[in-house]
Amino acid sequence: MEISKCIARLTSKDAKDACAYAGQIAAESRESNRWAPYLKEFAALLRHKNSLVRNRALYILAANARWADAEEFRPLLDEILSHITDEKPITARQCIQTLPEIAAFQPRLASRIRQALEHLDLTGYRGSMQPLILKDAAAALEKLP
Repeated sequence: MEISKCIARLTSKDAKDACAYAGQIAAESRESNRWAPYLKEFAALLRHKNSLVRNRALYILAANARWADAEEFRPLLDEILSHITDEKPITARQCIQTLPEIAAFQPRLASRIRQALEHLDLTGYRGSMQPLILKDAAAALEKLP
């Protein structure tokens, strides 16, 4: 499938299909480097207005971290880490939950991930969401190499 068709399907209004497709891409990415050449295209989805699309991109990028070298992945990490305080708390949580997988395959970047999690600013979230995000951050920190 052409990457443009892939991106169109990931950004489709059919959220159920798009989510299932993202899961398929992530699963394939854990088995082979088929999707690794498209890291920049997937990273561009992190800027999408729809938080569900951003969630899918985070999931796919984490699954592909195993195929990229540290220098290739380093610029993507800045953009990924910007979502630990995404305007949508569910996206922040999704981002935080993907960080241990990234760190496992990008150990040189683990200290940047740790630092970002340790300095997490939750003031932009409702009080009811803050404990959930903190719990995710603590769990992610425990899993970091």
